[in-house]
Amino acid sequence: MADSIMSKAATMEIPINSNGDSRTLGEDDGLEQATHWNLDEKLMVCPPCLQKDLQQVMVSGPNLNETSIVSGGYGGAADGIIPTSSIKAPSMHLSNSNPSMMAEEATRGVAVEKFDSVKKWGINTYKCTKQMFSERFGRGSRTVDLELETQIDLLRDTKSKYESVLRLASSLTSHFYNMVQTQQALGDIFADLSQKSPELQDEFGYNAETQKLLCKNGETLLGAINFFVSSVNTLVNKTMEDTLMTIKMYENARLEFDAYRADLEELGAGPRDAGTMVRIEMAQQQYQVQREKYERLRSDVSIKLKFLEENKVKVMHKQLLLFHNAISAYFAGNQQQLEQTLRQFNVKLKPPGSDKPSWLEEQ
Repeated sequence: MADSIMSKAATMEIPINSNGDSRTLGEDDGLEQATHWNLDEKLMVCPPCLQKDLQQVMVSGPNLNETSIVSGGYGGAADGIIPTSSIKAPSMHLSNSNPSMMAEEATRGVAVEKFDSVKKWGINTYKCTKQMFSERFGRGSRTVDLELETQIDLLRDTKSKYESVLRLASSLTSHFYNMVQTQQALGDIFADLSQKSPELQDEFGYNAETQKLLCKNGETLLGAINFFVSSVNTLVNKTMEDTLMTIKMYENARLEFDAYRADLEELGAGPRDAGTMVRIEMAQQQYQVQREKYERLRSDVSIKLKFLEENKVKVMHKQLLLFHNAISAYFAGNQQQLEQTLRQFNVKLKPPGSDKPSWLEEQ
């Protein structure tokens, strides 16, 4: 009798379904109410002979991680018990082939790569900023190539002066263009008055022809000045600027090189434990990389400065000769020499009757 009660009490106390929730097992109403007892109430209601057995059942109850699904009644055959730990979802075997999982892993890989890139950039920026402030306040040393630094300073000074020449030549072009337009308008007015003033026809006619001749020679000179401005603009804003961009890269590489050099020297001056030796080896590798980059850019700057100087002399020799000959011929009134100068330097004039200034004249 006690075994029968014990079996029924255990069945009522630990009912589970596939979700692990307490549900009724289709028993009568009395048994359904008994499932909601707590342990203290059971110990009070059950006979003393069953209290010890109930406590053992409650203490040694099934582990949630090892819960078994029983097919059949309580205490059935062993082959009717299926351990839940052996049940695996089919999706676990297909996780690697799931497109969404693969896309998520690819996104995670890109994020990790970006994080590493930002981390390296932050470390490099910190080292360079530290080195820059050390140099500014005289606490750090910097690598100096005296010959190359002198050439760079000379280039910057030359570019500044050439920019002044370019600015003044452009201003001269603008003013001279306005003067030529004024002469053309004045010649048209003189010619019109020559037709309408019979008593002053010859005087107005002479002045009209003079202004038209000056306007023609002015357009020829304007073409020479425009060619001069265009060539100097290319030299200053393209050739020199390209060299200065390489110089800027070289200066940044020099700063990075000195920053990693200072970091390596600082680590070398400290204690030589195992962790420090690993950091010194890594710093040595980074220092070597920066050194190769610095030396490569220094070589590039030296080569570009050499070719720039040769190109500058060649271009300016031609342009200065053109400018001098054209100005001299115009103000001497020698129209033939002015036209010959433009042919000598392959300068093409604007089409006759074109009053619209070129894009260089509008600058």
